[in-house]
Amino acid sequence: MRLDKYLKISRLIKRRTVAKEIADQGRISINGKVAKSSTDVVTNDELEIRFGNKTVTVKVVKIVETTKKEESADMYEVLRETYAQDFREVGDEK
Repeated sequence: MRLDKYLKISRLIKRRTVAKEIADQGRISINGKVAKSSTDVVTNDELEIRFGNKTVTVKVVKIVETTKKEESADMYEVLRETYAQDFREVGDEK
C-alpha cells in the first residue's frame, strides 16, 4: 500500500493530500530511509514522521484497505514520541 494512503487510512494524518505533501518534503522515513508518498509500506516497517516540533516513530502492525475510526489505531504501534523542544513542562523561571 502507498505511504500516503496508509497514513490516511490509519489516521496518523487526516488527509491524503497532506500526507503526500509531508512525504514529498522529506519529513517521513521508512526504516531509516527518506520515503516519498508513493513508497510501498509493508508490515513491520518503522515509520518516522516529523511534524514540526514533534517526531513520532511507529511500527506498521497490519495493512487493511478500509477501517473504522475506532479500529484505525490497531494498524500501528507507537514506538517513540519525541519533541525538539518540550513546551509542555515549562515552569516558572524567574
